[in-house]
Amino acid sequence: MEKELRINEQIKVPRVRVIDENGQQIGIMNTRDALKLAEERGYDLVEIAPFANPPVCKLMDYGKYKYEKQKEEKQRKKQQASTTLKELRFHPNMGEQDFQCKARHAREFILEGHKVKAQVIFKGREILHTEFGEKLLKKLIEFLSDVARVEQDIRLEGNAMSVLFAPDRKKIQMLKEQEEKNKQSEGETSDAKDEK
Repeated sequence: MEKELRINEQIKVPRVRVIDENGQQIGIMNTRDALKLAEERGYDLVEIAPFANPPVCKLMDYGKYKYEKQKEEKQRKKQQASTTLKELRFHPNMGEQDFQCKARHAREFILEGHKVKAQVIFKGREILHTEFGEKLLKKLIEFLSDVARVEQDIRLEGNAMSVLFAPDRKKIQMLKEQEEKNKQSEGETSDAKDEK
């Protein structure tokens, strides 16, 4: 949390450098005179650089300033992508259709900004043939290579083999730009056909 700024009577130094509400420097003055000036103009005197010599104070509406700061903080928190870990479970001898369906789900999750943990669960004696699970996960890695990076390589943990994917923001951005170009070129070709 940002340290509270000193305002008005909280400023105890004898002299301050004053900046007006428009950002223009007024100059160095006695703190009492600076307070009087702020009051006349209907602003607060806010110490913005307490360690300068003399400290720098600005005339501003402190309530509005705090409100703007809170709004910025809220916006910044909202923009921070809240990533969650999505888990997908595969079976070593699942069909191609099922694999494609789950792989598409993994792709959607990654494009939304989530991490994906893909697990192949071995039941009973299937654990003797881990190569099937490894083959499946390598296929998934290849399928997601254009939007994700492998954050944790394939590894066997108990009766499950897993791999962890994280969104690759650069690749996703490039993919979106490419899709945008394709849409534009499709729009131009359809316009050209309409003209004929």
